[in-house]
Amino acid sequence: EMQHIARRVHFNSSRTGIRLIGPKPQWARSDGGEAGMHPSNIHDNAYAPGSVDYTGDMPVILGPDGPSLGGFVCPATVISADLWKLGQLKAGDTLRFVPVSIAEAVHLSQAMEDEINTLTPRQSRPETLPIDRVVTTTPVLQQLDPVDNNQSQAPAVVYRPTGDRYVLVEYGPLVLDIRLRFRVHALMLWLEQRAIAGVLELTPGVRSLQVRYDPLRVSLETLLSILRDAEQDLGDVDALTIPSRTVHLPLSWNDPVCQQAVERYTHSVRGDAPWCPDNIEFIRRINGLESVDAVKRMVFDATYVVMGLGDVYLGAPVATPLDPRHRLVTTKYNPARTWTAENSVGIGGSYLCVYGMEGPGGYQLIGRTLQMWNRFQSTAAFERPWLLRFFDRIRFYEVGEEELAQIREEFPIGAYPLRIEEGSFCLGDYQAFLEQNSAGIAAFTEQRQHAFNAELARWIANGQLNFDSAQAPTEAPEEQAELPPGATAVDSPVAGNIWRLKVAPGGRVSRGQALAVLESMKTEIELSAPADGTVLRILRSEGQAVEAGQLLMILE
Repeated sequence: EMQHIARRVHFNSSRTGIRLIGPKPQWARSDGGEAGMHPSNIHDNAYAPGSVDYTGDMPVILGPDGPSLGGFVCPATVISADLWKLGQLKAGDTLRFVPVSIAEAVHLSQAMEDEINTLTPRQSRPETLPIDRVVTTTPVLQQLDPVDNNQSQAPAVVYRPTGDRYVLVEYGPLVLDIRLRFRVHALMLWLEQRAIAGVLELTPGVRSLQVRYDPLRVSLETLLSILRDAEQDLGDVDALTIPSRTVHLPLSWNDPVCQQAVERYTHSVRGDAPWCPDNIEFIRRINGLESVDAVKRMVFDATYVVMGLGDVYLGAPVATPLDPRHRLVTTKYNPARTWTAENSVGIGGSYLCVYGMEGPGGYQLIGRTLQMWNRFQSTAAFERPWLLRFFDRIRFYEVGEEELAQIREEFPIGAYPLRIEEGSFCLGDYQAFLEQNSAGIAAFTEQRQHAFNAELARWIANGQLNFDSAQAPTEAPEEQAELPPGATAVDSPVAGNIWRLKVAPGGRVSRGQALAVLESMKTEIELSAPADGTVLRILRSEGQAVEAGQLLMILE
């Protein structure tokens, strides 16, 4: 389906990601289960640069400043030899995907490296294979069956390509299982200890490990052989005990910056989203709780274990409650937000995240906390630029928005002491806890699933499950009319969205006065009056998309 559709570049694109406008995909499943209500939702895994990330029904090509970890499915990746093309795209451009084999992608990458190193252009560019010659029948490189006998237990393993320089190792079924996260950790340690030539980076997710490699130093076949050997060595992980600190973090519940993010989303992205205008009320409804206070109590009562870092930027954690009875399950935004304040706290699927920096996002927002990343200082809390570690436990305590503002000033310079307690996490003990409380966990899960199913049924009934980004801007009939004598046209200089109108029909304006604010490529652009005059007509309204050169206003 992907290679047969031409897509346009959305005005909200930048180095973090290139949003694409096109028809919504035909999904093979109805929902994402514990990962979220929409079928695009997955248990968070690492992203490769250039991945085509379906944030709900809208695809985004992840750029060089894009997220390193997230919970949306990525069915394709731009090959490394073509990543430079992302920087040439602008709002309104059209692109089409062409399938390429991994072998051909490596060949193209080598050709590009040769040109750069020798500064000698090739006489002819390597040609891509015709579409019908590229094998696209399965996204799986290899897989191993589960092992369950008296000697050892091991989950099923699936090896997937994520572009031509990454392999994603996935464990077990599509469920949240902390035992699988321990398995991922064991594989990461095994690979780190061996320092394999050509293996450049290891990024763990909830049930997966992404391996970045240099195909010019270690072939894909050799890497897969090494990964299979690792499975023979790992054995049973239930006896593992891992260092696990408890980190106490302040949380400003439903902080104004979260409300601002929801308001901006409603205004400029999707006004009919079922999680708007109140994310916390949506969390209450989808989990079948009696009040928003019950949501709040559950968040502050929970102990969250850090499953991954860099979700989505700068050491930001993705975490889940240790006690399944504290797990709030939500869906993620469809499409994603274009703006989220730094260190906002959100819940998506069964997971909680803290946004490491200002940027896009998809989790339902519940509050704001202190910094996860320290760019400039080394303090007692920041031995490294990132605050948290894998398997840390997070406990929240409530503060007001003004108190949090003061904490956020003091914490990066070491003036606000953070309570951190050393400890450990034994998988065997945790499995025993789950067994002892299995009846209560099952009852809670059943109640939550009933509410989840009811919400999903409402979405399907009223057409809110999917979002079609392929809506062309509405043409205004006045655009084709000739201007009255002496009138001045005010056109949009870029493709974008009308964020704010600052004048009204009949109003007097002076040359250089702000008429409107446009939003494009994550930038606010002020549109100024080209001459003195009176506003005769305004042809577009706030929140509407516009094309470059499109008539917005007429002055006389």
